[in-house]
Amino acid sequence: MPILLFLIDTSASMNQRTYLGTSYLDIAKGAVEIFMKLRARDPASRGDRYMLVTFDEPPYGIKAGWKENHATFMNELKNLQASGLTTLGQALRTSFDLLNLNRLVSGIDNYGQGRNPFFLEPSVIITISDGSKMTNNSGVQEESDSLLSSGN
Repeated sequence: MPILLFLIDTSASMNQRTYLGTSYLDIAKGAVEIFMKLRARDPASRGDRYMLVTFDEPPYGIKAGWKENHATFMNELKNLQASGLTTLGQALRTSFDLLNLNRLVSGIDNYGQGRNPFFLEPSVIITISDGSKMTNNSGVQEESDSLLSSGN
C-alpha cells in the first residue's frame, strides 16, 4: 500500500504563463490529474494512498493527508492558488515529517522497540516545480545544500 505524496510548488512564480496562455500551476495540476488517471488503470494501485502538500507555510501546506478520500484530494488540487515564496526546503521537511508521522501512527516505527522490517510501506515524493530560485523570508538561496538542515 504505497503512499504517493505530491509536493506542488505554489509560489508566485507558478503564475507565469506559457505561450498557450496556461499558467505553470495549471500545468502542474494537469500533470497530477493525468498521473492519477494512468495509475488508476494499474491493478496494483488498489491500495494507493495519496497526499497533497504545497509550498505554503506549515500547517497550511498540507492540503490532503493520507486519510482523505480521492474526491477531497482532487477538490484540493483543483483549488490550489499560487502565491508566496519558493520554500522548497521547508516543504520537503513538512513532507518527510508527515510521512514519518504516518509511519508512527501505523505502527511501522516503534520508538524504543526498533523497526519491524516485515512492515513495508513504500513512499514516493513527487515534486513539481518551475525550477526558479529558492527563497525564504531572509532572501534568495543560491545553493540547495542546506535546504533540509536550515531552520527557515
